[in-house]
Amino acid sequence: MTMHDDAARACSRKGSTARENAASVLSNEWVNDEYKHLRVRVDALAAQVKPGQFFNLQCPQTEQDKPFFRRPMSTWFANAEQGYVDFLYKVVGAGTRGLSTLRPQDAVNVLGPLGNGFTLQPGHRHILVAGRGVGLATLAPLAEHAAAHDVQVTALLSARDREHLMSQQRFLASGATVIEVTDSDGSSAMAQVEQRIRAVHQQSPIDAVYTCGSSRVILLLQRLSQELGFSGEAALEQQMACGLGMCYCCVRPMRNKESLALTDKRVCYDGPVFPLHEVVL
Repeated sequence: MTMHDDAARACSRKGSTARENAASVLSNEWVNDEYKHLRVRVDALAAQVKPGQFFNLQCPQTEQDKPFFRRPMSTWFANAEQGYVDFLYKVVGAGTRGLSTLRPQDAVNVLGPLGNGFTLQPGHRHILVAGRGVGLATLAPLAEHAAAHDVQVTALLSARDREHLMSQQRFLASGATVIEVTDSDGSSAMAQVEQRIRAVHQQSPIDAVYTCGSSRVILLLQRLSQELGFSGEAALEQQMACGLGMCYCCVRPMRNKESLALTDKRVCYDGPVFPLHEVVL
């Protein structure tokens, strides 16, 4: 039995629509000095993508780098009508350096969509999304999905400085109220972020919070969710290999809400989105 057969069986057991495809690169442009925006044509797969899911991308090998494993990439945008998906990624290592060499019309092997995405409850009227760096790419589709269901969105965007803030226009275009905080002006300090969230909640009660990209923000939201009574979900960033739950490379402990006991879960298969209270840091 081949690895491809194993992948197909894993997807079938979970009822996944994931498929391994040879996608075509449409564009791969620098956003700033660290991040690139990759767009690939995946045809019918684009219609199956849910906010918070990801694809596992095979990275090109170069003279400098020989990446072996795929790299998980959250979907930044999915256009069902035109059949393409967008990824926002930071060029930091062998895999992403390989991805950065892709040019229009190049082929790239993609496996997805994978994992469990974000969930909105019928009673939600106002949500807060809070993220940092490339984590904001994961949250932008959620904000658009919420807006399409008449849910008010407040987006707290964090970065080292304004140049590296991501997805502002996407959030604004969806109708979200945007709060920008940065390290360079000190506004990203947790004490100040907490004050901003409390002020938002006092003005318009938050029903749920969603986060990705910052352990400090997860810890803050866990504490505030217990005090202020809102629910939440966190999308976790984790090293992966297969992306299907077979290799157990991405296992991490999660907390049971009732018993507080720890249970090992696979981020790719059981996540990457988890209830906020389950996350252990």
